[in-house]
Amino acid sequence: MGLEMLTKWLGRSAAAIILSVVAAPAAAELPPPVRAMIDAAIATHDKDKVAAVVEAAKAVSPDDKAEIDAMLGAFREEQRELADARRDAERREIRQAGLFDRWEGKGQLGGFMATGNSENIGVTASLNIERVGIDWRHRLRASVDYQETNQITTREQYFASYEPRFDINPGLFAYALAQWDKDEFQGFDSRFAVSGGLGYQVLGGEDLRLSLKAGPAWRRTQFVDGRDENSLAALAGIDFDWQVAENIKVTQDTDLVAEGGGSAVAIIDANTTTINLVTGLETSLIASLTARFSYAIEYDSNPPPNARSTDTMSRLTLVYGF
Repeated sequence: MGLEMLTKWLGRSAAAIILSVVAAPAAAELPPPVRAMIDAAIATHDKDKVAAVVEAAKAVSPDDKAEIDAMLGAFREEQRELADARRDAERREIRQAGLFDRWEGKGQLGGFMATGNSENIGVTASLNIERVGIDWRHRLRASVDYQETNQITTREQYFASYEPRFDINPGLFAYALAQWDKDEFQGFDSRFAVSGGLGYQVLGGEDLRLSLKAGPAWRRTQFVDGRDENSLAALAGIDFDWQVAENIKVTQDTDLVAEGGGSAVAIIDANTTTINLVTGLETSLIASLTARFSYAIEYDSNPPPNARSTDTMSRLTLVYGF
């Protein structure tokens, strides 16, 4: 169709517009080297590397920002889809896991022996395992400290606890706690406590974690002299982990229980505050093996007769993660 016939059929202005579009030069495509550079970065699936390469590509080829942004948008959408797929697969795996699956933890073992003017032998061992689900987290802990001096037992302490947690939202959680310990040298043959309450994850990063918890508690104590005591209490706890460097980690675990005695006399005349504070320093050795130094303080404001209110314990142990 000639220009004259096109003009008669559409009119002069419409024909001029069509001819200008047809005659316009094709939009420039992204230069092959720049496209190859972006494709290579995308192939790494490293979002930081892709962002850096995209920024450089825009500086080299500023007229192609729209196409570059389209490539970046497609990459980000693909990453979101992959993340969603991984999350869905992990949730399915968690839901299908058996009762004894998905447990992780650490076992610690340390000891000493001395001969000469005095003969000392001591051992400390502990186990800390955890199972993390979608909304639930289960933690089991157990420890043993034993020491002999000249074939006489001078320390014998046992501890075990179970703590389930339910995540209400990303920061807030509800907890329950049941724990038992035995230490005749502190004056009690058995001590059992249960507690429940709320906690908050103040810091939840990979290198720095801090959580707080608090709630009411009930404790039953059987003393070595045969007495039994039941008491209502309040529990407060702090868990702190700090990855100082690649191979160095600082931990701080504190449980504080303030209680009133179970009898009217105890409520009026005396309160008992128990503090268990453990500070640790861990350094990686090889693979799953870690060396740990810890310093523990156990304080009881109202100890039994002939017992001290404060005990301390320094430990050097090997820790195996599994």
